[in-house]
Amino acid sequence: MRRFLFLVALATVSCGGGSPDASDNSSEWLHVLRHKQAATAPNAPVHAKQAYADTLGAFVRNHPTHSRAREVYEHIQLDFAHELAVVGRHQDAIRIYRAVLTHDSKNEAALKGLADSVDHLAVSHEKLMALEKGMSQRDVAHLLGKPIPGWTITNDRPDSTIESWYYHRTGGGIAGVYFRDGVLFAAEENSQAKIAPLMRQ
Repeated sequence: MRRFLFLVALATVSCGGGSPDASDNSSEWLHVLRHKQAATAPNAPVHAKQAYADTLGAFVRNHPTHSRAREVYEHIQLDFAHELAVVGRHQDAIRIYRAVLTHDSKNEAALKGLADSVDHLAVSHEKLMALEKGMSQRDVAHLLGKPIPGWTITNDRPDSTIESWYYHRTGGGIAGVYFRDGVLFAAEENSQAKIAPLMRQ
């Protein structure tokens, strides 16, 4: 939580300065500022900080051109993504980094965080060799981890459902793992499949 407290302090500055936006005096913005005051109070509880982040996020969705609100919310998103990555929740962190990049494609912190989380999800040759035909998706996820969000493809056929999971390989390249009706039937260490770019939702 130490980093979050820093961001709340940053929000205090960012929401109070800079050039005025048209919605600064709206009831919605005043509502955000009230939550900010509660979140930055000494010994503010976690739920007050979460309420501020949620209220700010809703305001940004309703007023996407409000530059100061967008900037502060991006800082909060980046901090949350970093905390998720620290505890190993890289798939969740990737979703947040992508959300930031959707609005700010050159955000250096988001680009670096995304690359770091993707690297942590890379699978080794040894792990791929440990796969066995007949494994369940749960077994494979336990061994390799879940795929990067957006890196799965499902094809419904008349007689079965084929699901493909793709992974970055340690050292580069893409590996593919394939299931028929939830059961592993094949894998390849070098897949040529076209998958979603990292920055896509």
